Amino acid sequence: MEYYNYIKSLHLIFVITWFAGLFYIPRLFIYHIEAQDKNELERKILSDQLKIMTKRLWTIITWPSAILATLFAVWLLILQPAWLSQPWMHIKLAFVLLLFIYHGKCHQIFKQQQNDIFKWTSNQMRLFNEGSTLILFSVVFLVILKGTFNWIFGVAGIFVLGILLMLGIKVYKRIRNKNK
Repeated sequence: MEYYNYIKSLHLIFVITWFAGLFYIPRLFIYHIEAQDKNELERKILSDQLKIMTKRLWTIITWPSAILATLFAVWLLILQPAWLSQPWMHIKLAFVLLLFIYHGKCHQIFKQQQNDIFKWTSNQMRLFNEGSTLILFSVVFLVILKGTFNWIFGVAGIFVLGILLMLGIKVYKRIRNKNK
């Protein structure tokens, strides 16, 4: 147990870098989608550069961070097996499962865009981009508050945050369209 705080610190560091990748990769997807509306020369230059950027982010930061965050999380659960009997941990693990699903979807989009396949609009991707934010808020509230009553308010707050994020995206879209 003397290494517990080191393991916990490493878990948190890799969770942070994993989320950094998950926050940024959809932005790169959006830029890549929007580059398709440029003239042929601009589109080629932007597309080539965005492919390099997304590949580096995805393979050098995001995937390794996801793997290491998971390994350190498993190690923490081995050191603290009683956590697995806690209701908040069950809910947290459900959100972590959602995070892996989100990560998998990002991987699918990454592979498509690397092959010049664009199935999403930039507005759809902006909404998708908020998925990791909602998961992060949910997990942080669950881990910090742990008490049943408190996390219920935390999760309810997440839905309010989701609504506010969607409204913010709509306002941004209107402002952006007005300035075109």
